[in-house]
Amino acid sequence: MPPKKRHSGMTQNKEPKPGADSASPPHKQDSPELSEKKHREKHAEFVSLCKSLHVSDLVCDRAWTLWESVRESMDKVPGSQQRLWSACLFVIITDMDVGSFTVTQVLKAVSLNLKQFLALVRQLDVNLDTISMKVNSALTRLEKKYDVMLALYQRFEKTCRNIFVLTSDGKERETMRNCWTMFLLAKGRALQMEDDLVISFQLLLCTLELFIKRCSSDQLQPLYQSVISKVLSPPTRTSRRSQSKAKSRPSEPEVDAQLLETLCKDNECNFEEVKNVYQTSFLAFLDSMDLSRSTDFPQVNDVNQQYEELYLKSRDVDGRLFFDGDETVLPPKVEISQVERTPKKNQPEEDGPMIPPQTPIRAAMTSIRMLRGDLPSNGDQPSTTLATYFKNCTVDPTQDVQKRLETLGQAFSQKFGEAVGPHCVVYGRQRFALGIRLYYKVMEAMLKSEEKRLSVQNFSKLLNDSTFHTSLLACSLEVVMATYEESSFKNGGSDQAGTNLCFPWILNVLNLSAFDFYKVIESFIKAEPTLSKDIIKHLETCENLIMERIAWRTGSPLFELLKQEHAGAAAEPVETPASFSQPLQHNHTAADLYLTPTRPGSRVLPPDSPATPPQQPTASQSTSQAPCQAPRQPKSNSLSLFYKKLYRLAYTRLKTLCSYLLSSHPELEPIIWTLFQYTLQHEYELMRDRHLDQLMMSAMYAICKVKSVDLRFKSIVSAYKNMTNTNQETFKNVLITEGHYDSIIVFYNQVFMQKLKTNILQHASTRPPPLSPIPQIPRSPYKLPNSPLRVPGSNNVYISPLRSSRMSPGIMTPRSKMLVSIGESFGLSNRFQKINQMVNSSERSHKRTMEQSAAIKPLKKLRFDVDGQDEADGSKPGGDSTLIQKLTEMSSTWSRMHEQKMKEEPETRDEPQ
Repeated sequence: MPPKKRHSGMTQNKEPKPGADSASPPHKQDSPELSEKKHREKHAEFVSLCKSLHVSDLVCDRAWTLWESVRESMDKVPGSQQRLWSACLFVIITDMDVGSFTVTQVLKAVSLNLKQFLALVRQLDVNLDTISMKVNSALTRLEKKYDVMLALYQRFEKTCRNIFVLTSDGKERETMRNCWTMFLLAKGRALQMEDDLVISFQLLLCTLELFIKRCSSDQLQPLYQSVISKVLSPPTRTSRRSQSKAKSRPSEPEVDAQLLETLCKDNECNFEEVKNVYQTSFLAFLDSMDLSRSTDFPQVNDVNQQYEELYLKSRDVDGRLFFDGDETVLPPKVEISQVERTPKKNQPEEDGPMIPPQTPIRAAMTSIRMLRGDLPSNGDQPSTTLATYFKNCTVDPTQDVQKRLETLGQAFSQKFGEAVGPHCVVYGRQRFALGIRLYYKVMEAMLKSEEKRLSVQNFSKLLNDSTFHTSLLACSLEVVMATYEESSFKNGGSDQAGTNLCFPWILNVLNLSAFDFYKVIESFIKAEPTLSKDIIKHLETCENLIMERIAWRTGSPLFELLKQEHAGAAAEPVETPASFSQPLQHNHTAADLYLTPTRPGSRVLPPDSPATPPQQPTASQSTSQAPCQAPRQPKSNSLSLFYKKLYRLAYTRLKTLCSYLLSSHPELEPIIWTLFQYTLQHEYELMRDRHLDQLMMSAMYAICKVKSVDLRFKSIVSAYKNMTNTNQETFKNVLITEGHYDSIIVFYNQVFMQKLKTNILQHASTRPPPLSPIPQIPRSPYKLPNSPLRVPGSNNVYISPLRSSRMSPGIMTPRSKMLVSIGESFGLSNRFQKINQMVNSSERSHKRTMEQSAAIKPLKKLRFDVDGQDEADGSKPGGDSTLIQKLTEMSSTWSRMHEQKMKEEPETRDEPQ
């Protein structure tokens, strides 16, 4: 049960205000009292719910209309009608932007957990037009903010156990409650982007520092007692509250550096960054509360009242309920099967270091620490080697590089501060400083690689190319922001302005085209081998977003390149279909893509030519051309590579959608792909200011239509919602004509069908067009051998190359029972025997599993209109015993070698050195 009061046991003047469940409705003047007489035709319990949530007559009417439009489809949805009504009310007040009730108030009214409520609201979208983009964005923001708040509170509880001594009267709980509420207030005022996990956690440490140094020593654990005693004189905290003592010593310093450093070390957080947050955002907040020089605890009533006002104004979740363990904010229960699939950490009785569980905050702190550790120590200046490359240029780029960094640094820091919150420009400067170090490091690695490849040292043309430098800097900054979790693709990537730092925010800030940015991504990843798997995946998602839509915006240089490619008398495909079946391999570097965008004299085969490699024309061929024939334009390297990747991405997404919808008609997939590929090659203007998936869904519908297969657009978009990295805006908000947007159905009828009618009907004729070759799909163009791989047939055995000798077991993944580094100091040989036992037991388990699953399992049924449905795991369990056997043999060999080494060591000690 939650405590009856919200106070910390500190000085109080009055009873605290009631909690969120009894709070007055926000902006009550905008919500006149409901008239029950006007709603006699509605269900009495619905009207009662509306009255308890203080909604207006208009909101009540619109919510009831929404309910009537979806009630038939919602009959099978579990839960009472009252809960569904609450979801309808939330949709209406969000669309109308009226402040009738907060999220917590509606959760309390229908006894729902936040996660359950979000899922329920999303299920209302049965006709795919119930939930607007505004509502969908609100749901996404709520979910992300909740996830961040939950992670912060869980770390807060853990940290407080290390700080405060438990007492019989529960006094420490009151201190913790006041501290948590104070933090919520500080976060709400200091940050516009309240889902920023890292800065929020740093603010939490600042708040803890404020409370720790105001506690008496008997309230603290020994570590913090010793830190406090070094600062305070006399050592007892009771004298701190004495007026006479306060006059006899100087005013309390703004920040206790030693205490803050201890907190940072205990929580694996960078001290300088937290100190910066304290001296900017947190001190400004304390000044606003008249607490910056006070030695007393904050007045609990004042803190509660001010947070109450902030919470009601935001119409959001009451963060104080996390402290009470309220059911509306409890985390969802993890399924047992998911826990069993997770590699387990060391058991206390086992040898080896204890590996703490990976939490969102620990993961973020580890990523930041690794990023900082991998960067050179020469600060924001190029290394000696890089400076030499600059000096070797015909035109030394040093001054231009420095001026560009200064200009872009100011723009980045300013825009960062505007997005994150007041006083946050300084954090933008910190991110930019890290970005510069990464930018110089990767540039040097690229130049070394080019020098080895070309045997030249003068890179004047490349190093004086402004677009190359800006692209490389943008990629470095994107990596930094992704590491700090300020750029995320939780909602499939969004272009919402304001407080969203998600890609392509960085492109807008640096005024860089997406097509130019794409050129550097692959070279960047290859030049920086220390990038984590998550960061590589993030950059790959950036590249996919560019190919899907961002590069197709009006004004993109992509259209000019395409125009040049198609300007010849005989237009050539930007990428021959004959090359689709070839692996995605190329030797192009960033230098090639930025500076040598053409292959002089290369010829490209027409689509119906045999799959032979392009040949260089001879001198006689070029001179024997007719005088009236336009010279063949050289082909762009960057455009060719772009289309290779575009085709592979397009087919991968089409194949996934077909697996959902057309498993009983596999013959349609290559036909749909032929139309889809034709559109991208010959009707690329249809992609202008549109999304790749809009053409994909239209092509699928068109072919099913002419082949008399009953597949409706509603089914297509319902399945599309279940694909990864998708956004409802893709099918709800499609460009029809300039400035006019409508649904995917309107786009198909008025644009797609009109443009491609002849080509579509050809597929229904007796002589259809030839099928386009199927692209060869690699697992990932950036699949580097640095990720842990599960030994097939085993749940808890993973193998992974050691990326860096300085990595500790706590940094390495997965969090398995034992971490083994073959070839390094390992310890006792019996640990190899444990590995053998694990592998052998895994093989036996694998065989049993194969015997039990001999019968073919039915495919999972599709469940449309349920968010979060992901495609089934495509891994195949068979044929893995050879790998298990090899791993067993390898570990056994190393065990024997280690034993031999242990026997030989006494002899080698006596040998002369």
